[in-house]
Amino acid sequence: MSRRVWITGGGSGIGAALARRLAADGDRVVVSGRRPAPLQQLVAECPGRVEALPLDVADRDGVQRAVETLGPLDMAVLAAGDHHPTPAGDFRAETVRHLVEVNLMGVVHCVEALLPAMLERRHGHLVLVASVAGYRGLPTAAGYSASKAAVIALAESLRLDLADSGVRVTLVNPGFVDTPLTRRNNFPMPDIITAQAAAAAMVKGLEGDAFEIAFPRRFACLMKLLRLLPDSVYFPLIRKVTGC
Repeated sequence: MSRRVWITGGGSGIGAALARRLAADGDRVVVSGRRPAPLQQLVAECPGRVEALPLDVADRDGVQRAVETLGPLDMAVLAAGDHHPTPAGDFRAETVRHLVEVNLMGVVHCVEALLPAMLERRHGHLVLVASVAGYRGLPTAAGYSASKAAVIALAESLRLDLADSGVRVTLVNPGFVDTPLTRRNNFPMPDIITAQAAAAAMVKGLEGDAFEIAFPRRFACLMKLLRLLPDSVYFPLIRKVTGC
């Protein structure tokens, strides 16, 4: 059965790949992002299946207005995000604030706007996209890791609160995916996958009932293992592996 799906961060990367995949599967998709041109390109690629709704998720009032125009949704994939290094030698509050505003508060603004109607209908699926970088702090990524760790905790709390509401919550934790954001990195990215492979992993995961979808599997399992290591092992190991 065709679903109505909203994807933030839908202009590029995982969001755009997921929009193409869902549209090809017969869903009706609305894509949002700050830049209208990539959104319109998706509309042209998927006529009759994809609509564009330009939006900055950091703008709370704008998100509220956008959600009012969307009407009833079956699923919202909150994938908008940004990344900038925050090394301790050049640590800037404004960089961290920007990452928190986009990566965390962008999700919060969307959840706030979406939940009342979903709760009233007792139907809806919130998909929060975080990152395996939120499992533990990583070198030069204090702002990014902190913002994604917060999204993970947010999803876990929402899952508990909404357990009997009819509203489903799923957490997505990607590893390295070839996107415009990761192309900024100047270090080796193990097990990096294409955006199309990431979208396929999400679609497969969303067909099941698991709370978390993490990929690629091998790298995600390794990152999960790092959460279990004592600090006395974790910090020397990461410094050795990354050279930091």
